[in-house]
Amino acid sequence: MIRKLDWKLNFSLFILMAAGLISLISSRQDLFQKQLIFWLIGLGFIFLIIHFDWRPYLNYKGIIFGLYFLLILFLIITYFFAPTIRGIKGWLVIGSIYFQISELSKLVLIILFAYFFSRRHASIARVSNLIISFIYFFIPAFLIAIQPDFGSALILFCLWFGFLLVSGIKYSHLIIALIIFLLIGGIIWQNVFEDYQKDRISGFLFQERDPLGINYNVIQSKIAIGSAGFLGKGFKQGTQVQLGFLPEAQTDFIFAAFIEEWGLLMGLFILLVFSFLILRIIRIGLDSDNNFNRFICLGAVILLIVQLIFNIGSNLGLTPVVGVTFPFLSYGGSSLLTNLILIGIIQTIFVRRS
Repeated sequence: MIRKLDWKLNFSLFILMAAGLISLISSRQDLFQKQLIFWLIGLGFIFLIIHFDWRPYLNYKGIIFGLYFLLILFLIITYFFAPTIRGIKGWLVIGSIYFQISELSKLVLIILFAYFFSRRHASIARVSNLIISFIYFFIPAFLIAIQPDFGSALILFCLWFGFLLVSGIKYSHLIIALIIFLLIGGIIWQNVFEDYQKDRISGFLFQERDPLGINYNVIQSKIAIGSAGFLGKGFKQGTQVQLGFLPEAQTDFIFAAFIEEWGLLMGLFILLVFSFLILRIIRIGLDSDNNFNRFICLGAVILLIVQLIFNIGSNLGLTPVVGVTFPFLSYGGSSLLTNLILIGIIQTIFVRRS
């Protein structure tokens, strides 16, 4: 079984893992051991998943929707009973273990949408299918948005919209979907968004405003990247990171922290490795023997690319700062474990392909 794994995919993961751990050693050594433990747990999940043929169980509608309703239940419980951590009421706390349920929602929605669109892609042009898929997305997205976690809710929207694009939906229906989202977004802006979330978006639109406040993080990130040069300043020599000028150097702005010390050359190398990982997932999906597996792989590609775009975009001031991690590079147990479980599912598709 192990010999049948896609080692090209594993090699890409290893490089990203090593880069993330090296960056943590430089910026936050206290988080290095925690991240290493998360990696080992995640690799353990991959080992378990590839030795268990879960595919027959996902042919049952009850199991798919059981996972979905369990997710909704968790989101409701955490909103009403979970403690507020980093301004968000979305953490499931079991003893000393903290898990952010919004990360689980990304995995569950990929599975649900893969099931839904693989069976209805031929009739996806029907407005009823558009509405049903929107409801599947909207319920968890709304519960996440009121935590408030706008970044994760935005990722869920991108997942839904991405599945519509790859399902061959009519452009007129896509326009309708965007209009519906904008209308709901306007309502959420007025009634759900906190002031700091509105400030982040206005700060993105007017980046010269409030350089010591809402735009401080992005400015420091640009300084870190711009001063790195081609080869960087060297290990533990990054001034913005080592002197504490760059906030969240281990999560939201880890790409800027990495480039400051290792240079634009290594930053480009990381992007090339990530691109290779994406191409391998696409190849596995195309070689799969059924539409459900193909949609699982496509969902993984959409999720990883969207997270990458928002993370790097926020580092460069090209997108609002919405608190999205760099997949497999940033510190964070919930995000890392979710992404590794998804990789385990993809490895299973590769191992058990016809």
